[in-house]
Order: sequence, then C-alpha cells, then structure tokens
Amino acid sequence: SEQRLYKELADREGLKRTIEAQLEEYNQVNKNPMNLVIFKYVLEHVARITRVLKQPGGHCLLVGVGGSGRQSTTRLAAYLSGSTVFQPEITKSYGTVEWRDDLKATLRAAGGKGEPMVFLFNDTQIKDESFLEDIGNLLNSGEVPNLFAVDERQELIEMVRPHAPKGENISSMGLFSLFVDRCRRNLHVMLCMSPIGDAFRTRLRQYPSLVNCCTIDWFQAWPAAGLRVVASRFLRDVELADGERHAVVEMCQHFHESTTQLSTLFAERLGRQNYVTPTSFLQLIMALKDLLDKKRGEIVKQQRRYENGLEKLQFAASQVAIMQRDLELLQPQLIQTSKETEDMMVVIEKEGVQVEAKSKVVKAEEAVANDQATKAKALKDECESDLAEALPALEAALAALDTLKQADITVVKSMKSPPAAVKMVMESVCIMKEIKPEKVPNPSGSGDKVLDYWGPAKKMLGDMKFLESLKTYDRDNIPAAVMKKIRADYITNPDFIPEKIRTASSAAEGLCKWVRALEVYDRVAKVVGPKKEALKGAEESLNETMSRLNQKKAEMKEVEDRLAALKQQLVEMTDKKARLELQVDSCSKQLVRAEQLIGSLGTEKERWTSTANTLNQQYINVTGDVLISSAVIAYLGAFTSTFREDAVRGWVLLCKEKHIPCAADFSLSKTLGDPITIRAWNIAGLPSDTLSIDNGVIVANSRRWPLMIDPQGQANKWVKNLEKENKLAVIKLSDSDYVRTLENCVQFGTPVLLENVGEELDPLLEPLLLKQTFKSGGAICIRLGDSTIEYSQDFRLYITTKLRNPHYLPETSTKVTLLNFMITPEGLGDQLLGIVVAKERPELEEEKNQLILQSAANKKQLKEIEDKILEILSSAEGNILEDETAIQVLSSSKTLSNEISEKQMV
Repeated sequence: SEQRLYKELADREGLKRTIEAQLEEYNQVNKNPMNLVIFKYVLEHVARITRVLKQPGGHCLLVGVGGSGRQSTTRLAAYLSGSTVFQPEITKSYGTVEWRDDLKATLRAAGGKGEPMVFLFNDTQIKDESFLEDIGNLLNSGEVPNLFAVDERQELIEMVRPHAPKGENISSMGLFSLFVDRCRRNLHVMLCMSPIGDAFRTRLRQYPSLVNCCTIDWFQAWPAAGLRVVASRFLRDVELADGERHAVVEMCQHFHESTTQLSTLFAERLGRQNYVTPTSFLQLIMALKDLLDKKRGEIVKQQRRYENGLEKLQFAASQVAIMQRDLELLQPQLIQTSKETEDMMVVIEKEGVQVEAKSKVVKAEEAVANDQATKAKALKDECESDLAEALPALEAALAALDTLKQADITVVKSMKSPPAAVKMVMESVCIMKEIKPEKVPNPSGSGDKVLDYWGPAKKMLGDMKFLESLKTYDRDNIPAAVMKKIRADYITNPDFIPEKIRTASSAAEGLCKWVRALEVYDRVAKVVGPKKEALKGAEESLNETMSRLNQKKAEMKEVEDRLAALKQQLVEMTDKKARLELQVDSCSKQLVRAEQLIGSLGTEKERWTSTANTLNQQYINVTGDVLISSAVIAYLGAFTSTFREDAVRGWVLLCKEKHIPCAADFSLSKTLGDPITIRAWNIAGLPSDTLSIDNGVIVANSRRWPLMIDPQGQANKWVKNLEKENKLAVIKLSDSDYVRTLENCVQFGTPVLLENVGEELDPLLEPLLLKQTFKSGGAICIRLGDSTIEYSQDFRLYITTKLRNPHYLPETSTKVTLLNFMITPEGLGDQLLGIVVAKERPELEEEKNQLILQSAANKKQLKEIEDKILEILSSAEGNILEDETAIQVLSSSKTLSNEISEKQMV
C-alpha cells in the first residue's frame, strides 16, 4: 500500500476534503459504513488519534460519554494510518479464555506478521477486571505474562526468525524478545472509557499505566457550531423554505442544549440521572426526517380524500337542476319518436302483405320453372347418354383416319387384284358416298353383266381430298337406303370386322372402322333426334317461363327493397327511441342517486369541510409540530410529565418566535397518534393519562427499541396484552435459554418482552439494540454473539425494568429509548377507582368494561366506514352518479354509520 505521511496541513478546508474522501473510501470497502459529518470537532480528534497511531507503541485513552464519537473517529483514524482494527465481540459466554484467545490473535498479527494493529476496547466490554490487568501489561511491556503456551511460543519464534538480523545466531529468548518488540511497535491500544461514575476513577487508581502509557483524548460535548453543521448536513434533503431551514437548524441546537440544562435540573430536584449525547442529537435529526415526510404524506392524502368527497357532493348537487331540465326536454322527444315508430310499423305491416302476395306468385312460377328445368335436364342427360355410345367409336374412327397417309391409299389403289376383304371395304365406302357401281362382264364367263365397285373405287381413291371428304362426311343426314344396305350387306357380314380386314390392308382397316362407326352413330342419331326436338321445345318453354319469373322477381325485389328501407328507418327510429329511453332512464336514475347521495352524505358536508380546513392548518403547522415531536421522542422519554410539559411549552414559544408554524396547543398524541390506536392501547392496559399515552406514541414512532422504567408494572401489563395475539415471548436475562428464544423471535418476526433488566444490559444485545443489520445472500441478517441469523422486519423488542430510579450510563441510554412509565396521580386515581368499583359493584365494573370495548369497536368501525366512503368517492372515475354500485355502497355504509352513531349516543 502507498506510504501515508503524517504532516501539518495549514488549510483546514483542505484537511476536511481529505478526511471526507478517505471516509468515502472507508464506507465503500467496509460492511458497516459510517455516516459521519466532518466538522472541526471531528477533525481535531481524528488528527490526534492519527498522530498517536503513527508513533511506535502509541496508545490512547479516549475519555467521553457513549455516543460522543470515540469509536467512529478511531476507526477512521486507523483507516487513514493503514492499521487494522480489532474489537472483541462480547457474548454471554465470553470469559477469560475467549479474552486470552483474542489477545493472542491480535499479538500474533502485530508481532508475528508485523501488521499495524489497533486494539479497540470499550469499558462496557469489561466483563472481568482481569481484562484491565492484561491491558496494563500490554501498555507497560508489550506482552502479557504467560499468555502463550510453550508450543505457541515456538510458533511465534519461527514467525519472527526471518526478520532477525542476518548473520547473528540469536537464541530463542532473543527471538521472542524480537517478537515482543515488534508487538510494542505495531500494537496500538485504544481504550474508550466513560468518566461517569466511580468505576473510572477506581480503575485509574488501580491501573496507573492507563494514564502513564496512554495519550489522553477527552471527548467533550459537541460545540454549538458542530451541532448546526450536522443538522444542516442531514436536513439538506428535507423540503423546507430557506428561512425556515435556518430556524429549524437553530431549534435542533436549542433542543440539545436546553435538554442538557433540563437534565441537570432533573438530577438536582429528583435525583434522577439523564444524559444528553450526540447520539440523541442524531436520533432527533433522523426522527425529524422520517416523521416529517411520513406526516406530510398522511395529511395530504387525507386532505385530498375529504376534498374529493366534497367535490363529488357539490357535483351531485349541481347536477340535480341540470338533470331535471334534461328530463323535461327528453320526454317530448321520446313521445314524438314513439308515435313515429308506431306509424312506421303500420306502413311496414301493409308493405309486408304485398310482399307476401308477390312472394306466393313468384314461388308458384318458380316451382313451374323448376319442374320444366328438371324435365329438360332429364332429356338432355338422356340424349347425352345415348350419344356417349356412338361418339367414342366415331372419334376412334376419325383418329384412325388421321393415321392414314396418302401413300397407304395409293397402295390400295395400285392393287391389280385386290383381296376380297379390301374389295368389300371399298364397296361399303362407295355405298356410303353413294357412288354407283359399274357393270362389267361376269368373271365366270357366263356372258352376263355384274355390278362392280372396284373401278369407281379406284377413281374415288384417286381423289386427293378423299381422306378429307371422309372426315367432313355429313353424319347427321345419311340416307336411309344407304344405311339399310350397309346394315344388310356389311354390318352383319362376319368378315366385315377391322381385325380381319387388318390382315389384308391397314388402310382398309381404318376405312372399315369409319363405316362401322358411322353406322353406330346413325343408329343412335335416329333415336336421339326426336329427343333433341323435344329438348329444344322444352328449353324454349323454359326460357319463356324464366323470362316471366325474372320479371316477377324484379317486381318482388322492388317491393322488398322498399320494405327493407322502411325496416331500416324503423330500426333507426327504434334505436333513437331506445337511446332516448336510456337517456331518460339514466337521467332519472342519476337524479335519484344524486338525491340519495345528497340525502345520505349531505350531513357530512359541513363536517368534511371543517375537517379539510383542519387538515390544511395541520399541514401548515406540520413542520413545527413534527419538529417538537421528534425532540420529545429523542430527548424527553426519561422525564416526568412536569418536566416534559415545561420543556415543550418553552419549545413551542421559541418556534413561534422563529416563525416556525406549529399548533398553539401542541400535543404529541394529536400530532403522531391515532385515536383508534390509542383507544386500543387503553383497552390493552395503557393508562389514559397524557404521560402514558405520549409514552405509547414514542414507543410506536421511535427508531430505537424502548427501555421502560416500570416499577408498578403498567408497561409490562400493556405490552403483554397488546402483543398477546402476536405470540409475545417473555424473557429475562437470567433465563438460561433466553438467547435461543431471542434468536428464534428475530428470525420469525415474533415480538419479545425482555423484563426485569438491571442498570446494565448484556453486551450480546448490542447489535440488536443498534439494529446492525446487513445483507447476506439477498437476505437481511444480523449477528448475535457467534451466530448470524436472518432478521425479520416484523420483529419488535420491548425492555422493562422494575427499578424505581435506575442510573443508565450513556453507553446504555444511547442504544435505547428510555421511557418513564412510573404511575401518575391521574393514572393512580383511575386504577384505585377501578379497584373500588370492582370490589363494591363488580357488575358495574363488568358493564363498564363491556361498554368500553363496544365503544372502541364502534368508533373503529365508524372510522373504517368513513375511510371506505372517502375511498370510494376518491377512486370513482368520471361521473359518480353513473356508478350505481358505488352509490348503493355509500348509502348502505352511511346507513350503518348512522346506526352505530345512534348506539354511541345511547
């Protein structure tokens, strides 16, 4: 690490900036950061302690009351000088063995490892006076006789051997002396002791080395300038006017100084000791910051709720006349629209009759047309079915003709003596084309003439358009004589089959297929022809019918369109009528709701207006009221009612002099207390006098756990009744297992009552009293003794003592909120009256208790109902008169509220 030099700084501001920078570094690297304000007082003590730490074997006796900054300045000075701070952690079982182990660890680090060590020790940690004897030995000689066993001494000797002078043969005794010398140079003992009480003087007389071997640094009370600097620093984030901020800082200083004087007077008159420490001042500042922000938020929220409620009532009242006028305007419109709607319905009914008549005619015509269309389709399907038989063959024949070439025809034509099959095919083709045969001599030589088609056939084949003529042959008009001859001479001939013809000629095969296909087609066509004629007539008749039907449909569409337009007009008029009816209904209902709202909550208008004005005045006074309340919490808990009243009276007057607004009749319970909660405290056993109620408010709002001076057991009884339902754990420091019980309660958020404590508290409780929590693994934890446990935010700790006049030193009083719960004359009178009545008239006492409980329950319920009413009014969006559910809830709530109020009056 860098070498840090201790040198004079003439520039005080430069020194302050340096210290602040080092403090920021310290807070970044340490688990427990210190929120310190650096001012002249702190600078002086840090400089003194740092100077001592830079001296080999330098030790300090830091004298001052608890909370004066002894430990904080020591830790900061140690960080500045590069030293490691060690402070023993005192537990219930901490004794001489643990003390010796801590000393060994510290000396091993300082002498063996050569680390600069600061041994920080507080007089509250002295569980045995032998601890101071060991401290005295450390201060005198740098060692504690017989602290280390033989084997431990040997280990230490080996640790320092590398640091012995080279070339010298040093004995074990010499090496241990080197270890002690290193301890003397590197170890710095910082003793924090309080000058209050006889123990300090006694210890100084018994152990002179505490004075002879230490530099004494007295931590006096903070100067006025320091108080102002600290207050200004912590209050810079608080919303205050500039002039007001200066006055508040001065008031904080006055609270501290006047309470110091009041404590002196308290001790003189009543023999009771109370200490005012810088910790009390810091508690004042922290309480002021927290409570001022919280109270401002509460007042603003409540004020807005009352103002919103008043706005809703005013709105409802203003809407009554408007809605009555709207109703007068809407009623005639609704009557006119209803009449027009009824007239339109009559017209639509007449039009509907005409449409119905037209519809019947059209449906009859449509039925006839459908019947004709069905018959025509049947004929068409039949024709197509018949033709489906012939057309494939014809198409196949035409396809066969496409395969023939002129060369194939030429081959047939060139035949001198064609086969009989070829001649037969050519004869059939000539007959189909109506070509006459020639008369030629009979080849048998009989001398007569015979008909021969071969010659004409050859001529036919010689026509270049022969194939084309076959393709374009008029198949629909084949003469009957031709087909008769074809069917008689060729179709019935078993040799006139394409498969047999193929053997003679492929060209003749194609021609054979063509002839046979035409024969089939002609046969079918003769059957289909009449059907086609019938189909033609049917289609013509259908067309005429459809023409008439379309005309009828057009006429019907015209009527239907007219009817649809009328119906659309009817829908629009019906919608208009419905809207008017809805508006009239809504307006009527809203008018009823407005009258209902005004009737049920109208009586609250005056009270809400007064409450809103009161809250406005409270907000104006909140700065001064919370300022004085924070001072009462931080400083006046240990005082009796007379001293409290005198102090508060003076503070209120000074606030007014400094123009800090505050209530003339200031009351802690009115400022921070809730009447319902206070009533519940009274039922739980808290006396109803002002002192006791203020004590309850302090318990509820203090940042520290309360330590209640309770010789009569009032606070004990109150806490037990108050936390009974929360499974309160009651422990004493004398219980063997109180630590285990405490750990469980801290973990699970169960309240704890530590009763019958003395003037000193177990050091084990210190982390809990100071709320030294830290985060570990995402959970909030706290260390109690040797255990680290999770810390529940629901945990609450109450401490009571039966001592009538306990003397709590600042080291204790700075960690708790001291409260004087001794019985007052008013409280004693109430208790004595209760005892007498319970003895003489037990039935009256029982009835009184029942009435108290019932009254408290009724008041609580009334408050809840009012909160519910205001919440509904505040959360209602838009026009609340449109929210029927909200109006009903408000009306029923107010009815219930009136019933409860009547019971209260009875």
